[in-house]
Amino acid sequence: MKRWEGVFAAVTTKFTLANRLDSAEAERCLSLQLESGVHGLILAEQLGEGQSLDMLERTELLKSALRVAAGRIPVLMTVWSTTTREACLFAEASAKNGATGLVLLPPLAYRSDPFETEAHCRAVARAAGIPIMVCNDPALHGGDISAEVFARLADEPLFWAIKEASGDVRQLTRIIGLTGDRYALFSGVENLALESLIMGARGWVAGLAAAFPRETLAIWRYANAGLFDEARRLYRWFQPLLDLETSVKNVQNVKLVESMVIGSNDRCRAPRQPLRGEERAHVEKIIRYALASRAGIALHLPAAE
Repeated sequence: MKRWEGVFAAVTTKFTLANRLDSAEAERCLSLQLESGVHGLILAEQLGEGQSLDMLERTELLKSALRVAAGRIPVLMTVWSTTTREACLFAEASAKNGATGLVLLPPLAYRSDPFETEAHCRAVARAAGIPIMVCNDPALHGGDISAEVFARLADEPLFWAIKEASGDVRQLTRIIGLTGDRYALFSGVENLALESLIMGARGWVAGLAAAFPRETLAIWRYANAGLFDEARRLYRWFQPLLDLETSVKNVQNVKLVESMVIGSNDRCRAPRQPLRGEERAHVEKIIRYALASRAGIALHLPAAE
């Protein structure tokens, strides 16, 4: 199995007016990602409202993505849990249902110490038996996974990648200093993606790829080729949009972007509600400006792979 790198789209979850999964719209949007050339799909992450989905819904979502991907790119399912037992059961089920790999967070609700985090990750790897991207996102799980913990986890071959979302780009240097090229490092913060790629990340877990996959891929390709002037030019255009993904209402923001750019909808699962009033008008203004200035950017995008 090919090691992971490139742009892995963290996709949103589509809902009907009746608050059920909208498989038809999900598959349409996922097909757009495949057509654009993204390198992988990540389901039910924070942007995908994974905590609001039950086991059956996550399974249905996975099956939809697998139908669209048809083995062409990896499909990773996110493991959300409050206990190691629950995480292991879901990881095992995801593997049996065909997931290529997992995105794994430490336990939620309880802030595990480094020893407990390490034990949790190892237990899930044993239960799943498929490759894992360990997610370091202190804002979600309440504690930073240190480079030293990743160094200790390096002896487990199923830990393929790290999604580094601490917001501290220096963490990449610390991990590389202790583990070399053992892990595929992915940027997990949208508006730190280029900085992370410059400092050694091989991939980008990208939320705005949902509506702007070509631009996202172009930045990754330029950075990967060492063409940093070109990458910076695109990144500066993209930054106001990327900032939307790092706000408290990132789900609502990105779904509004999708509704205006690819004709989807901005329905969320309660308690989240679509943006309204001045808040909505502000985000719409950012999106309209990006679309108005997009034509000049598109003239210089590199050819697809």
